[in-house]
Amino acid sequence: MSYIFFYFSFQQKTKILRFLFLLGVLPLLAVPAKAQTMAALEVAQKLQNTYEKAANLAADFSQTTTTKFSSRVRQGSGTMVFSKPGRMRWDYRTPDYQVLISDGETISMYFEKNNQMIVSKAKDYLQSDVTYSFFAGSGNILKDFDVNEPDSFMQKENFYLIKMTPKSLHPHVSSLHVWVSRDTFLIMHMQIIDHFDTVTDLYFDNIRIDTDYYGSRKIEENLFFFSPPAGTEIIKQF
Repeated sequence: MSYIFFYFSFQQKTKILRFLFLLGVLPLLAVPAKAQTMAALEVAQKLQNTYEKAANLAADFSQTTTTKFSSRVRQGSGTMVFSKPGRMRWDYRTPDYQVLISDGETISMYFEKNNQMIVSKAKDYLQSDVTYSFFAGSGNILKDFDVNEPDSFMQKENFYLIKMTPKSLHPHVSSLHVWVSRDTFLIMHMQIIDHFDTVTDLYFDNIRIDTDYYGSRKIEENLFFFSPPAGTEIIKQF
C-alpha cells in the first residue's frame, strides 16, 4: 500500500479500514459437526459476557481473504493484544512487517515495506472496526446485530456457530460468521463478508485472557506506543 496524501479519498480510507484484513490462504477443513444444542441468542450473550469481563486479551492470528472478481488470495499472520480502556496492537509478521496500534486517542499504522506511518484520530476508526468492538467488549452484540444460526454445513466440531447481520448499515460489513469455543466462549474463527462479497477469515490461537505479557513485553502503557525507524515518512490525518 502507498499513501502519499494527508487527505485520503474514499477508496484510500477504505484500504486503511481494511488493514486488519490483510489475508491469504488457510483451508477450512470439513469435519463432522456436533449438534448445536445452545440457541444462537444464548451463545451471543455468553460471548458478550466473556469479552466484557476481560481486562485484556492477547492471541496469535492468521488471516485469509478472497474476492469475488479475482482469483488472488492474500494472507497475513502475527500477534495481537487488546487492553482496556481502548488500547490495541496488531503486529503483522507476514507477508511484510506492519504494525497497527492505538492508545485509544490516536491510531498509527506502520508499513515497513513502504517506509511510512499513518497517524490519525482513533475514534471514527475504532467505531467502524468490528474486531475492535468484539475484543474490547465495547459493542453490544444483541443490540447491534441480528443473530441467527447459519447453515449446518458450516459448523465445526467443538464450536458454536452464529451468523450476525448488522441491524444498521455498516460501511464494511454485510454479515459475519463467528465460531465460538464451546469450552471458553472465546472467538476462534471469524468470517467477515463485505458488501462486495469479499470474504475475510480470521483464525485465533494461543488466546490468553487477563495476561500480564504480550510476548516478552509486559502489557502496560508504553506497549501501545510505536516509534518508527529514523527516516520513516509520517503522514498525519488530523
